[in-house]
Parts: sequence; C-alpha cells; structure tokens
Amino acid sequence: MTDSLNAPRTLDTAASPAALSLTTPTGLQSIAELARRRRLVIVLNVVTYVAMLAVAARILGAGGWTLVDGILFAAFAAGTPWTVLGFWNSLIGLWLLHFAKDPLQQVAPYAAAGDTATPLSIKTAIFMTVRNEDPARAILRLKTVKASVDATGEGRAFSYFVLSDTNRPEVAAAEEAAVAAWKAADPDGERIVYRRRTDNKGYKAGNVRDFCERWGADFTLMLPLDADSLMQGSQIVRLVSMMQAHPKIGILQSLVVGMPSQSAFARIFQFGMRHGMRSYTMGQAWWVGDCGPFWGHNALVRIKPFVEECELPMLPGKPPLGGHVLSHDQVEATLMRRAGYEVRVLPEERGSWEENPPTMLDFAQRDVRWCQGNMQYTKLLDLPGLYPMSRFQLIWAILMFVGIPAWTLMIALLPVAAWQAKAVPDFPGTLAIALYVIFFTMYLMPKIAGLIDAVMTKGGVARYGGLVRFVLSAAIELVFSFLQGAVSTIRTSIFMIGLAFGKSVTWGGQSRDAQRLSWEDAARNLWPQTLFGVVVCGLLLLIAPAAFYWSLPLTAGYLLAIPFAVVTASPALGRFMVWAGLCGIPEDFETPAEVRKVLG
Repeated sequence: MTDSLNAPRTLDTAASPAALSLTTPTGLQSIAELARRRRLVIVLNVVTYVAMLAVAARILGAGGWTLVDGILFAAFAAGTPWTVLGFWNSLIGLWLLHFAKDPLQQVAPYAAAGDTATPLSIKTAIFMTVRNEDPARAILRLKTVKASVDATGEGRAFSYFVLSDTNRPEVAAAEEAAVAAWKAADPDGERIVYRRRTDNKGYKAGNVRDFCERWGADFTLMLPLDADSLMQGSQIVRLVSMMQAHPKIGILQSLVVGMPSQSAFARIFQFGMRHGMRSYTMGQAWWVGDCGPFWGHNALVRIKPFVEECELPMLPGKPPLGGHVLSHDQVEATLMRRAGYEVRVLPEERGSWEENPPTMLDFAQRDVRWCQGNMQYTKLLDLPGLYPMSRFQLIWAILMFVGIPAWTLMIALLPVAAWQAKAVPDFPGTLAIALYVIFFTMYLMPKIAGLIDAVMTKGGVARYGGLVRFVLSAAIELVFSFLQGAVSTIRTSIFMIGLAFGKSVTWGGQSRDAQRLSWEDAARNLWPQTLFGVVVCGLLLLIAPAAFYWSLPLTAGYLLAIPFAVVTASPALGRFMVWAGLCGIPEDFETPAEVRKVLG
C-alpha cells in the first residue's frame, strides 16, 4: 500500500492475524487493556449514578411517594448520566496529564509517527464545504491553510476544493469569482477546484459524498473543513504522517479549539471550553480508544473505506426524524470502525481552530440543529455489526439532548416539590442540600479540572494572560455558564416538543461575526425563558423563600435571559474585554501567523 512505503514497521502492516486479534487494528493497543479501562469506567459511573439515585429516592420518598415525586425521580435519572460521565472523564484526564507517565503514549500511541521526519507519499484533498457563507471570509481561510501547508515543503501532496451547496445566486457568483481570482494568482492553480451543486441533496454529507464519487479515487485522505475552520500546515502534515504510518486508522480527529473573537459571548464561551476540553478529552480518549468521535471537520478521513463502508442509510419515515441523516459525522465514525478501521481523536491543543457563535441566539440556533440530528440516531441504534462502544457513542449523543427537557421539567416542578416538602415533618433538608452541592460540583468538574490543569502546568496560567486575568475570567465564565445554560435548556426543550409534531430546522449559512442584538429581537426570541423564570421563581418565593435562593444558580438565567443575550452581544463589551484581556485564550496573547492572517 502506498500509505506505508516510508512508514516504520508497525503491527498494522506486519503482524500476523493471530497477533492482530489481540490488539486494535493498528496493532498499537491491547484490546484487553482497553477492555480493563472500559470496565473501570463503567464501574465508576454505575456506582456513582446508583448512589445519586439512591440519595434522590431517599429525599423524594420522604413522607411517601407522590406522582410528582415519581416524575422528579424519572427526570433526575434521565438528566444525570451526562454529568456523571463528564465528572469521571475530567478526573481521569487530569490524572493522566499530571500523574501518569507519558500520558500521550497511553492515549494516542500512534502520535509518535507524526514526529518522525518522513516525506509524504500519499495525496490528501483539503476541502471546505460552504452554503450561503461569506465567500471572501471562507476562502481566505482555505488560502491561509494552503500557504501554511506549502511552507512545510510538502505542498505538492495536497489539493484544495471549495464544495458549494449555496442556493443564493449572488453568493454563488461571488464564490466562483473569489476562487477564480485565487487560482489565477496561485502557481498551483491546477490543484484548486471550485464545484457547486445545484441542489442540497443529502445536505453536507451528500456534498462530501459527491466529492468522493468525483475525485475520491485520486486521493488517499481527505480533510474536511467548515467555513469557519482553520488549521496550521505543520499540524496537517503531522496528522497525515500519522495516517501514512498507520493505514488502519480510518479517521483521525484533531482537537478543535476556538479562535480569538471580538464577541463577548464567544470569548466567554470558548474560554470555558478551552480549559475544560483538555482534561475531558484526554480522559475520554483513554478509554474510548479506537472507537473515538468524529466531529465532521478538522479531521483526516481515509477515503477508500469511507466510500465503501460509510454510506449513510436513508432513515425510515418523514422529516424531522426520517429522511437524510443530518448529524452524519458520528454515524460515519461508527461505520468506519465497523469496517475494521480505527477512529481516533488526538487530545492535543495544536494548530486546529474554529469560530464559535457570536450571540446567544446564534448559539441556540446551532444547538437545535445538533439536537435534531442527534435525535435521528434513535433510528440507527439497531444498525447491524456495530461495536458496542460505537453503539454507546450514538446512545450518548441522544442522551446529551434527552437530559435537557428532563432538567427543565425538574425545574418546572420545583415549586410543587417545595410545597410538598413543607408538609413533611422530618424532610431530610441537609441531605437535599448535600446532593445539590455534590451534583453541581460534578457538573462543573470539566471546568474545575481544566482550571486545575492550567494552574499545575508550567506556564499554563501565563498562556491565559496571567493570574489576575485568569481568575477574573474564570469567575466571569462560571456565572456565564449558568445563565447561558438556562437559556439553552428552554429553547432546546421547546424544540424537542416541536420535533414530536414534525417541526424541523432550516440548515443554511451561519452568522460568524460579532454583532449587536436589539432588545426587541432578544425579547421576541427569549420571552418563553423569561415567562418560565417569572412563574417558577415567583411561586418559589411564595411557597419557600429559602428554596428560591438555593435555586438561583438554576433559575436566574431564565429571569435574565433577555438582558443576558443583549449584553453579551454588545460590541462595546466585546471591545472592552479584548482591551482588558478578559476571557482571552492563548491565541489572544500569542497569536499564530495563520490566525493573525485571517483575523486581519
């Protein structure tokens, strides 16, 4: 195979079938070792989950069970698993990062191949999928990627494609003109291609499959990019080197982080994501291993098995849950693993970026698109031949959104629960407070672990602008996360109810730039959150004022939804935060050339 002409001799090309049966397909990790890790994670999660359910049952059952108690218990049971797994993923990741010997070798043994200076002998197509995006903005990113790759000296191994599903004629004309100008000015114009489909069949997944059918045979790998994606050339070459050395890796997902932003909302959100993802992703990769996630962009994909084994099924029934698969990436990951290829995520912050939504409304819109796509997975759980871990990934994607209306229902029933508790003479209030505090500690653990990781890493806090900025930013983000979470839960819960009645989302271009949000727009979109908060908080104040104050981390976001959205979208606040260095990420303080070029 051309993939391995210059690769070191590894088990995925050299070992006997008997030896490979004891390892993952690359021959780099013991199946028995991964099984031990997974058993440990199962035990930790099940014991923790059952213990929390037992405590919840003791609290809710005080004075006898009622219908409301039963509903609350069921909602707690549905909403807690995501928090429990996040807690243990983060703790495992923190332990690996600071107390384990050579954590990257334990988690990503294939990564060493990327540090070996081996010329590339395989061809890679780097493409950007666009639909009604700002052409100049999107194509500048792809041009920047090409220039960065060319600077490594390996540029001849790559070609570039703009794959358009745009249905607005004026935007399509601008796309075509921008690519034509790029081709004319670039000496490698023959390796730059623009293609526009006249329909959006299959959405983004259909766009990618069309590319594979037309050009896939000319390349070994493809690197999908979204319109807001950016990657460093040296990191791309490094990832390709890993795939070249290990032909049984089918998908290699980079850890994508946010870019510097002028938007206050995006800055605060991605500050929390940045330090929170490192421990979480490291811990998850430790036990998920060869059945990792795929996020659909900023990842290398091996084309031949993708074309032959990863074609998405047409779901039975009508939209929104039937028809074409919208959230295609995780399904493709499960099919790639079923085909005998590993799916890996490299848990390193290194040269892979995206932009986050600039306002609360844009974030909520993106969230419901993901929600609809993930809920379609309910029709894919019986796909034959999937590995148990792959099937778990689909279940987990479903539970991520199932838990949201469960928590919304619990909050809606808080006044009733508080009224019932007043009638119980021996109500275990101390136990209820303890469960509340423990739950929120677990819920926040990815953020807490990320903060601890930054403090324990040499120079870690300095990368965020120093101790004072880091502490202030962490406090701002903590408050932000509670307020933002409340707004999102109502929007997603309403949308999920709509799914049951055939309501669907529109998939189109996304807002990328910081922008002002008017009070009128915020009120028109967020009045349900405000009304919900007024009713719940008003009843709690009447029934049990103490419960109202304890509930504020959960309920304040509903009351403040409209001003929260307006203030965090304020360009003035964004400019102030940039000036003060608040909620800055490492690229704000030491900006890579590629990021500097696209930000202007």
